[in-house]
Amino acid sequence: MKKLPFIFTLLIMGGLASCVSKKKYTSLQGELHSTQVELAQTSSEKEALEAKFDQIQSRVAEYNAKINSLRGDNEQLLEKNGRMMSQSGDILVSDQLRKQLEKTISKIDTEKLAQAKTLEDSVNLAISHNLLTAIGGKGNEQEEDIVIDIDKTVVMISVSDRLLFNTGSFRVNQEANPLLERLSEVINSEPSLEVMVEGHTDPRSISTATVQDNWDLSVKRATSIVRKLVEDHAVAPEQLIAAGRSSFFPVVENDSPENMAKNRRTRIILIPDLDKFFALM
Repeated sequence: MKKLPFIFTLLIMGGLASCVSKKKYTSLQGELHSTQVELAQTSSEKEALEAKFDQIQSRVAEYNAKINSLRGDNEQLLEKNGRMMSQSGDILVSDQLRKQLEKTISKIDTEKLAQAKTLEDSVNLAISHNLLTAIGGKGNEQEEDIVIDIDKTVVMISVSDRLLFNTGSFRVNQEANPLLERLSEVINSEPSLEVMVEGHTDPRSISTATVQDNWDLSVKRATSIVRKLVEDHAVAPEQLIAAGRSSFFPVVENDSPENMAKNRRTRIILIPDLDKFFALM
C-alpha cells in the first residue's frame, strides 16, 4: 500500500517531463522554421547582391576602359600642345621677353608705368614705346595716334589717319614710312603670319572724283597700305588682307571732333611671335 503513492508520483513526474519536452520541441521547431526562412531570404539577397556586384564590376571595367582611352587622348593632346609650345614659346612669360620688357620699361615715364597693372599692360606700354621710337615721335600727340591692344597672341595696332593720310585722301604720307618699315620687318620675319589691314572713317559723307563714299575711302586706304607694304617693303602679298569698315565700327561715339578723329583710323591686325615682334619693334 505504501508503494502505490510512490509509483503514482513517478507517473506524474514522467508526464510532466513529457509535457515539457514537447513544448520545447515545438518551440525549437518554430525557431528552426524562422531560421530557414531567414536563410532563404539571405540567400536570395546574396544572389541579388552578387548580380548587382557583377553589374557594377562590368560598369567599372567599362568606365576604366573609357578613362584609359581618354587618358591616352589627353596625353596625345598634351604632347601636341607641348610641341606647339616648344615651337611658339610661352610668349607672355618667356625669360627673353621679360628681359626685353625690363630694358624698355626702364625708359618709360613712371606715371605711365604706374598705370600698368598686368604683364599684358606692360607689354602694351613697351611695344607702344618702341613703335613711337621707331617712327621718331615721343610726344603726347603722337602717342595718341597709335593705340596698341594685345588679346592673347593677337596684336591690333590702330593708327590715326592723320599719321597716314591727308583729309579725304587715300595716298599714304611719307611720314608713315618708318612705321610701315618696322611693321614689314615683323611680317617678313614670319612667313605664316596673316595680316589684315582695316580702313575706318567717321560718318561724315564724302563724294569726290576719286572717292565715291566712306566705304570706298576706307577700302582704298586699306589697299594703299597693303600696296605700300608689298611694293616698298617686300611683304609677300599672300600674307595681306585689305578690308574697309567705313564708319560702322567706331571705337567711341561720333559726338565731337576729337572722337571723330579717333574713329578715323587704320587698324592692322596680326598674330606674331611676341618675342620677335618686340625685338624688331
